[in-house]
Amino acid sequence: MEFMVLRRANQSTERGIQPPALEPGTFLRPSAEAVRLHRRDGEWTEVRGPFSPKELVAGFVLLEAESREDIIEQVRWWPLFDSGAVYEIRDAGCPGNCIGFDERGTAAGTIPQRQETLTRYVVFLRSDADAEADAVPPPEVIDVMNQHNESGVQRGVLLAGEGLKGSGSAARVHYANSKTTVVDGPFTEVKELIAGYWMLQAASQQEAIAWAKAYPYPQPGDITLEIREACERKLHVEFTPEMVKAEERLRAELLEAGMRNAFSKASRGG
Repeated sequence: MEFMVLRRANQSTERGIQPPALEPGTFLRPSAEAVRLHRRDGEWTEVRGPFSPKELVAGFVLLEAESREDIIEQVRWWPLFDSGAVYEIRDAGCPGNCIGFDERGTAAGTIPQRQETLTRYVVFLRSDADAEADAVPPPEVIDVMNQHNESGVQRGVLLAGEGLKGSGSAARVHYANSKTTVVDGPFTEVKELIAGYWMLQAASQQEAIAWAKAYPYPQPGDITLEIREACERKLHVEFTPEMVKAEERLRAELLEAGMRNAFSKASRGG
């Protein structure tokens, strides 16, 4: 199974501080450099950032796992120094027969080619009631979208793309000091959610905006897009001996707490 783990934004990431647990993954520049596109009654309008951190994603990574429980457990063991972070776990894949793609290639076997002279942009499709309900577009609409994706990769524009299922099967892992808590979806603030994304490379943000406006989206009505610039990973400073010991202590506390819970359930016959 494939999951997308999205690091929710906060004041720290909006200052450009990269979270330590998204390696490998895609980190996004602060929303002060972002733009939202709204299509209403067939007309496009643009709104420049910054936007409220609670509505934003700071970065994301696609991961394989055997089950939802397995991916949640993986995320719970990510670096605990990211205190206050919230990681949202979503099932990858969109309804119908739309086909995701990334550096592994498209369904036709085309491998995206990264051009270092171009800037990477991520186009997020913001969620709505239909996306949350996993509404399935007509097959002919999905076919057009798949063909457009394939053409975009062949022309050297698109690098990746994937849909996300509604938040009914999602979870959020909250970090707080040495503890993590898990909150199950669905999440009621639909405007804070992402329904899918494309990563493209372009010479400018205006070029990325033009691409986004021309895409054959499966939704026939109103939509909201968010265009964010992806940035290259910074080299993280190595943990000091004190930080390593603190990390080990926090993980030992988590392990001990987990064992106590398991023994407690066993003694109750659970």
